[in-house]
Amino acid sequence: MAKANTSRAEDYSQWYIDIVKKPQLADNSAGRGGMVIKPYGYAIWEKMRDQLDRMFKETGHVNAYFPLFIPKSFLSKEAEHVEGFAKECAVVTHHRLMADPNGGGLIVDPSAKLEEELVVRPTSETIIWNTYRDWIKSYRDLPLLINQWANVVRWEMRTRLFLRTTEFLWQEGHTAHATRQEAVEEARRMQEVYAQFAEEYMAMPVIQGYKSPNERFAGAEDTLTIEALMQDGKALQAGTSHFLGQNFAKAFEVVFLNEENQQELVWATSWGVSTRLVGGLIMTHSDDEGLIVPPKLAPTQVVIVPIPKPNPEFGEVAEKIMRSLRERGISVKYDQDMKNRPGFKFAEYEMKGIPVRIAFGQRDLENNQLEVARRDTKEKTSVPIDGIAAYVENLLKDIQDNLFNRALEYRNSHITRVDNFADFQQVLKEKGGFISAHWDGTTETELKIKEQTKATIRCIPHNLDMEDGVCVLTGKPSKHRVLFAMAY
Repeated sequence: MAKANTSRAEDYSQWYIDIVKKPQLADNSAGRGGMVIKPYGYAIWEKMRDQLDRMFKETGHVNAYFPLFIPKSFLSKEAEHVEGFAKECAVVTHHRLMADPNGGGLIVDPSAKLEEELVVRPTSETIIWNTYRDWIKSYRDLPLLINQWANVVRWEMRTRLFLRTTEFLWQEGHTAHATRQEAVEEARRMQEVYAQFAEEYMAMPVIQGYKSPNERFAGAEDTLTIEALMQDGKALQAGTSHFLGQNFAKAFEVVFLNEENQQELVWATSWGVSTRLVGGLIMTHSDDEGLIVPPKLAPTQVVIVPIPKPNPEFGEVAEKIMRSLRERGISVKYDQDMKNRPGFKFAEYEMKGIPVRIAFGQRDLENNQLEVARRDTKEKTSVPIDGIAAYVENLLKDIQDNLFNRALEYRNSHITRVDNFADFQQVLKEKGGFISAHWDGTTETELKIKEQTKATIRCIPHNLDMEDGVCVLTGKPSKHRVLFAMAY
C-alpha cells in the first residue's frame, strides 16, 4: 500500500481525500454526492454507533424506526422548519417507470403521479411528531425518550466524503416531556453525552455552548453544540442537541392531560450526530503517513506481523499472544499473508492507523522478546513475551490519552482573543482556529462578519465570564465574548 502522497502542508483538502481513500474507508458513488462506506470505514462507524447506543440506553432512551418518506404537507406545518430545509429536500413525485415508446429506455410514467409528493427524510421531526400525537394522551405517557439510527438525504451543493454527502448515516433522538424544565435538562444531558463520547472515545476535545439565533436548528428555541478544531484550523460542528419548545407540539396538536386533568402541549427535544464524526476523527489525529485511530474506536487494536513470513512456530507464538490479549478485551489480528513483505505490511497498517504493531522474527524469539511499535509516536520498544499483554493494555491507554492531550494542546493554542476587526482578520488569515471576540448580539452584525471573512459564530460557550467590551465589528456594547471560526 502506497503512503499518502500529499502532505497536510502541501494541500490539506487532497491530504484528507488520501486519508479517506487509501486506507479504504470510503469512496464516491455513481450517484451525485453519494458515498460508499467500505468495510474498514464502516467498522469504525460501528464502533462509534455501538458505544453511543450504549450511552443512550444508559440514559433511559430506547430505539425505534420511522419512515424514510414524509408527506410534503407535514413539513409545511412548522413554518421555520420547512424554510430551513426547503432547499435541501429531495422529492418523490411519481411511483412508477415505463418503457419509452420512442425507444429511449425508461421514463417516468406520467400517469403514476402521486396525489401528494413525498419528501425523502432530511430529518424526522415532522413524521415523528405526527406519530407522537397518537402515542401521547396523558402525563403517564411522558417522558417519551426515543432514538432512531437511520439514513437521511440533504441535497448538498458541495460534497466531501464523510463531512458533507447527499446521503449520510446518523442517529436522531426525539423526546417528549411534560414540562419545559425537563426538556431543557434533556437537551443539556444529551450535549453532555456527545461531549463525553467525543473526548473519552474519539480523543477529540470539544467546546460546549449554544448556537447564535442565526445558527440554530430550524424550528428550535435553542441549539446546543459541541465544537471541535481540526488540524487546518477550521472548526467542526460535531454534534447538536435542540430544545424545540412546544413548536412541533403546536404544529401537530400533540397534547396531554396533566395530573390536574387539564390539557397541555408537550415540550420537545431532538439531537443527533452522524458519520461526519468519522471525518472529524480523521482530521483531529491523522498525519502525513495515514490514518490514526484512537484505541477505543479501532476495529483492530493490535496487529502481529511475523518476519520474514509466517511459519508454524511463529503461529504458535502468535496464538499465545492473541489469547493473552483477548482475555483483556483487546482486539488483535495475526497477519498470515504469504504474498507481501513485512515492509509492505508495516506501511499498510501505518496507513490504516492500527494503534499497536507487534513484530518478531526468529532472533526475537530466541531472545524471548517482541518489537512493539505505537502508531501515534512511531516509537518502538522491545518487550518480553511473557509481559506483552499487560504492556499492550497500558500502552493502548497511553496512546488514547496522548492523542487527546495532543489535540487539546493544539486546540488551546489556537484560541485567540482579539479586540478589533483588523486583528480578527489577521488571525483568521495567518493562524486560524477559534477567535474569542465581542459581538453586539445582532444577526445583522453576525452576517456582515461572515460576508467579509467567511467566519461564523461557532458557539456561545457555557459558563461565560461576563466581561464588558465592544463588538469587534460595530463597536457597540457587549457583555461577553463568543467563539468565531472558519468551519466545515
